[in-house]
Amino acid sequence: MVQLGNRRIGDDQPTYITFEAGPTHDGLESAKKLAAHAVEAGADAIKFQVVDPDRLVADRSQPFTYEVLVNRETGETETVTEPLYDILQRRVLNTEEWHQLKGYCDEQGIAFFATATFEEEIDLLCDIECASLKIASGDVNHLPLIRRAARTGMCIQLDTGSSTLGEIETAVEAIRAEGNEQIIIHQCPSGYPARADSINLNIIPTLKQMFGYPAAFSDHTPGREMDIAAVAKGANLVEKTITLDRMTRSVEHVMSLEPNEMADFVESMRALETALGTSRRILHSKENESRLAVRRSVFLAEEGRAGQRLGDVAVEFRRPGHGLAPDRYEELVDATLGRDLPAGHRLSLADLA
Repeated sequence: MVQLGNRRIGDDQPTYITFEAGPTHDGLESAKKLAAHAVEAGADAIKFQVVDPDRLVADRSQPFTYEVLVNRETGETETVTEPLYDILQRRVLNTEEWHQLKGYCDEQGIAFFATATFEEEIDLLCDIECASLKIASGDVNHLPLIRRAARTGMCIQLDTGSSTLGEIETAVEAIRAEGNEQIIIHQCPSGYPARADSINLNIIPTLKQMFGYPAAFSDHTPGREMDIAAVAKGANLVEKTITLDRMTRSVEHVMSLEPNEMADFVESMRALETALGTSRRILHSKENESRLAVRRSVFLAEEGRAGQRLGDVAVEFRRPGHGLAPDRYEELVDATLGRDLPAGHRLSLADLA
């Protein structure tokens, strides 16, 4: 179980819903708009990415390929390749803007998460009192960064796309070695959007069993189907990318939720939680009431006489089940009738001596 603010994340807790806006904003104002939509939809947190492309990307011509939506009606997409440096440059905010964005999220009452890629960015996130720090899939083996993040005491969310279980184990042990047990492990499929054969939702219970921490699903697919399936498989947190416009020609917009879809997404998660119920068999009052309509009672098929043995009277089992139930009849065949009763009478315990 992990504590995030006043919320606990783990089994038997409501699914924690994070909206990812890191790759889909293009500056402070659009980041604020996405945060406002996340609040309105009822999300628990919004996530961003602190990144310095000048330091991170050595080869500014390194290509990155992804899909963009070109026809909203048909769902037709186009494959785009551009330098990774240019993509990352679009999501850069300066230190003052990060302070302003965090302050705005605080005012709106939504938790602020962020990915960091350098130690100085971790320091910044500490300064602005970030609620949870995420390690990107590409940094699962960046142990110096992971250890520095763990020492903050913040909840560490570990993305695990394209990593082995051994690499995940090493990263988790690095966090724990710093005295930090606040860990959430993400199943994060690769691709923008992700291919069906890369999603592997069955790994979610494996991650929980192996490491003993809450598991999350970072979704890179259009729609909500995979998120629903992930929660059904035991995910304690879902992270879904959001956008102001899915037609935007940049990475991750194609599989993101637009503002008019965000509330429905949250409502779907909450409805699923209700539908999943518990591992115990619990009958609600309406079920107890409605089931009697289709169950049966003992009805007399002939007149019964006071003192007559119940088992000697011809009976039928008919609906509804508001009288003596068939299983009780078998227990009471040697009981006697307390009074004369007409044929067709629905028998109850009060009719027996």
